[in-house]
Amino acid sequence: MNAADLSLFVSVADMGSFNKAAHQVGLSTPALSKRISKLEQSLGVQLIHRTTRRLSLTEAGENLYQHAKNIEGQVNDAIDSVSAFSQGLSGNIRMSVPTISGELLLAEAIAVFCQKYPNITVDMRLENDFVDLIGEGLDLAIRTGALEDSSLIAKPLIQSNWVVCCSPSYLEIHGEPQNLEALKEHNCLAYTYQAKGSFDWRFTKNGKEESVRISGNLATNNAQALRKAALAGFGIVYVPRCCVYEDIQKGSLVPILTHYKPRELGVYAIYPFTKYLPEKLKRLIEHLKQAYQAKSEYF
Repeated sequence: MNAADLSLFVSVADMGSFNKAAHQVGLSTPALSKRISKLEQSLGVQLIHRTTRRLSLTEAGENLYQHAKNIEGQVNDAIDSVSAFSQGLSGNIRMSVPTISGELLLAEAIAVFCQKYPNITVDMRLENDFVDLIGEGLDLAIRTGALEDSSLIAKPLIQSNWVVCCSPSYLEIHGEPQNLEALKEHNCLAYTYQAKGSFDWRFTKNGKEESVRISGNLATNNAQALRKAALAGFGIVYVPRCCVYEDIQKGSLVPILTHYKPRELGVYAIYPFTKYLPEKLKRLIEHLKQAYQAKSEYF
């Protein structure tokens, strides 16, 4: 028994026919049948029920098929990973990314990736709504938060911390809230791009979750709009730290309520379920993870 015989067995099982499998692998039907018979003899079990009308796997055949299929995929992955060095990766990748990460680091990171692999083209869409990857023919999405669709795979890239902040001018006029309850007396601007928590701001203190229902005169699903409103002194915002990190470093925005632990959400690379992820996607995901980690102070 060898790997080639296992691959032939998988071909027969997949095609459901010796004739079709023989044509696919470039052997005569008698030669293929003989190879499978020798495999059965070496294992001491019957793998395939043969009749004039149909072909089916025995219980032992089903068991071997599952393992052999995995081995075949691993062999193909190994070959792909090596051939990528000699032949270069090629093809197109269609992906969807959130606007904050897209503008902060992903546009540049993907440009560097395309420069490294000139035969790969990337079609990147900047959008915040979670799209139907399979329905829209997308290979990959970058998203923040819990994954609810079990038909998708999520690879963690980084943890995103949030921050409550406002401008120094706002604090001069309205004073600084010292606890969550005090937020009810302030103009808190809501970030509506999230499944929950737009108006109920959640924190952790001493290991316990605390929340407060806020109100204000502006709510939007765009973090940059909130950032600009906060910079102009209109109110307090609770947003991902990465979108206001540089403003905080400059002192244009000031973190408040720092004795509370803010929310923390995972950032993930998400793709449709597959046993064998294409090498070009593996490399892009790893490249993007490194890009996030390189700017970890923002998050």
